[in-house]
Amino acid sequence: MPHAVLLGDSIFDNAAYVGGGPDVIRHLRQRLPAEWQATLCAVDGAVTNGVARQLDRIPADASHLVVSVGGNDALGYSSVLEEGARSVAGAVNLLADIRERFQRDYRAMVEAVLARRLPTALCTVYDARYPDPLRHRLVVTGLTVFNDVITREAFARGLPLLDLRLICDEAEDYANPIEPSVQGGGKIAASIVELVTAPWPQTHSVVIAR
Repeated sequence: MPHAVLLGDSIFDNAAYVGGGPDVIRHLRQRLPAEWQATLCAVDGAVTNGVARQLDRIPADASHLVVSVGGNDALGYSSVLEEGARSVAGAVNLLADIRERFQRDYRAMVEAVLARRLPTALCTVYDARYPDPLRHRLVVTGLTVFNDVITREAFARGLPLLDLRLICDEAEDYANPIEPSVQGGGKIAASIVELVTAPWPQTHSVVIAR
């Protein structure tokens, strides 16, 4: 029996933000074919280094892994957006340091997940929806540093990629600036179903964007 397992953070573990409505895992279980199972191992608040602990809880019969993590790593660096810089070069160099640290952590996480030798898909970090226009602009621009790492790791390894920036593309997809709503969770679940129930790509990456 096929069995999809969700790893990562509150993009998947969003029950606390939907007011009793269906969260991502409930949407997923409702949308998958009857012969499928789905398990939530993702944990609200997790960072990239925390996925290793989630791997210990993967069911023995898991057949597909989907990972969405990185947003909380980015939040940990968000104070950088308030810092000044003497030059553009200085600001870019600071972002480059952050990128290198995240790349090291994210790459180690991907290698640990792939060691399970199961079909695996990765997710980008979506754009979030901050009400202040300047804050939103800074966050979206800063997240490109993290998403560059994620997309490079996916494409270098021929892994499928769910681009949540394009999947959650409406204000109503967000319960607050950084968590998916019932509507957003439904879109995410539908994209996972589209990916895992299709013939799995063996030699190249595919991108699910809607």
